[in-house]
Amino acid sequence: MSGAQARGVDAAARSRARRRALQGIYAWQLGEQGMDKVIAQFREEQDMKVADLEYFEDLLNGVAAHCDELDKGLAPHLDRDVEQVDPIERAALRLGAYELKYRLDVPYRVVLNEAVETTKRFGAEHGHTYVNGVLDKLASDWRAVEKGL
Repeated sequence: MSGAQARGVDAAARSRARRRALQGIYAWQLGEQGMDKVIAQFREEQDMKVADLEYFEDLLNGVAAHCDELDKGLAPHLDRDVEQVDPIERAALRLGAYELKYRLDVPYRVVLNEAVETTKRFGAEHGHTYVNGVLDKLASDWRAVEKGL
């Protein structure tokens, strides 16, 4: 039994929640609607039965509530201003940063792996390597003990 199974976490449902959260954050970044409207839209239009809806909403609300703090944490590890990062990669970075900072129940390796996989699925050809590098450095800051530093 994996650690996630032992904690009663459906890893597949969480992965689907992250994929939808990445799409939701992307829409929030590009649109002029609040996160509540994005969440409502996803509830109506997406099949959320297969995703962990509670986790999805926590991710979206958490990124929206802590966006400035997450961006400040990411900034030293970026090669450009956060607003100049590709929108999909920016959404993946903010999502990963939120999980690293506020979801200590999720191992940092899982956060990085999920961010890489979602970026591979939705982002530019090599965007996942950028996301992985930035989040790995951020994990050294925010999860130093867990990383054994």
